[in-house]
Amino acid sequence: MKNIGIFLQSLVFCCFLFWPSGNVLLAAEFPFGLLLVGPANDHGWSQAHFEAAQAMEKVLPGAKMLYIDKVNPADRPGITVPMLVDDLVSKGAKLIIGNSDDMKDGIREAAAMHPEVQFIHISGDDVLTGKTGPNVSNLMGRMEYGKMMAGFVAAMTSKTGKIAYLGPLINAETRRLAASAYLGARYAWTVVLKKPAADLKFKVSWIGFWFNIPGVTSDPTLMTNSFFDAGHDVVISGIDTTEALVVAGQKKKDGKEVWAIPYDYQGACTSAPDACLGVPYFNWIPGYTQLIGEAMTGKWKPQFIWLGPNWQAINNPTATPIGFMPGNALGGIQKQALADFQKALAGGLNLFAGPLKFQDGSPFLKAGANATDEQVWNLPMLLEGMDGASK
Repeated sequence: MKNIGIFLQSLVFCCFLFWPSGNVLLAAEFPFGLLLVGPANDHGWSQAHFEAAQAMEKVLPGAKMLYIDKVNPADRPGITVPMLVDDLVSKGAKLIIGNSDDMKDGIREAAAMHPEVQFIHISGDDVLTGKTGPNVSNLMGRMEYGKMMAGFVAAMTSKTGKIAYLGPLINAETRRLAASAYLGARYAWTVVLKKPAADLKFKVSWIGFWFNIPGVTSDPTLMTNSFFDAGHDVVISGIDTTEALVVAGQKKKDGKEVWAIPYDYQGACTSAPDACLGVPYFNWIPGYTQLIGEAMTGKWKPQFIWLGPNWQAINNPTATPIGFMPGNALGGIQKQALADFQKALAGGLNLFAGPLKFQDGSPFLKAGANATDEQVWNLPMLLEGMDGASK
């Protein structure tokens, strides 16, 4: 955001903390707790966090992970975030990570109850709004770039010009990510392929949560099937799990020319590699290294950190907070176009640039204007050209 926090997009993070002398800092044992909204092995959002937290035990000498997964009302009815924080603190946790926006209120409450413990809330912005205390920091990746790449390869591959976006719940984060995918698709369609913008169809449907909860959310498998049945030939997933790709893989085996793009986790394409165009993913190792390391060395301070790709090392796990791993189904021409697109983004190409209108036709950005970080972070509505609910 404009003049907020630390944006470390161009930095390469090392795997260890060093004193100025260059010697590795060996810390006393530092247990930290990780609260995961989904299963630790979901091949998506929660697994990306779990594996990064595991890596901290090697990256930061002395760090020791404690974790609780499936922290959501469906899997743990009646259990609150403060209850789970109390449990982790009783086991020695000196820092707690809450990995979902859904945990915002619980993290606020727990942080007030445990001022001696540091907290990292993923995807929130309480540090900016002043709604929390000095023992809380916010961390997020600039997945907007990852979604732009997803939309780009989707449009470069589509034979029908009909792209679908399988969304979770609706909030500012999910609106801006869906909009980013659309902008990437529109750029590929109109600038690279030089096709009329009106011929690109971009449908967004929401299941109601980050993953399927039977009886509560819409079924992502049924929704993905409905996308393909309606003529969409690429589905971009915005949920934490891989149903869209699994369905695409099944259709592919039946001879259908369809593709999908999963989300969150670098290894997500393994669910159906022949149908996978690639995956935009989070790498939490750089952010965790910084914030946990600062807590371990007594350098903690509340921060809002929104980390973008390292364009020179886009798939290097020690260097980039955001990556895009091309899939087996991505063609050679499309792969080269993606590399060119990445170079353009690295060089300053801004797709959140005017003229842009919101979905209802009201103005968002005038011609020649670029969105501020704050405007992107708090995107209130989907964009013109996108079909789907904004609220």
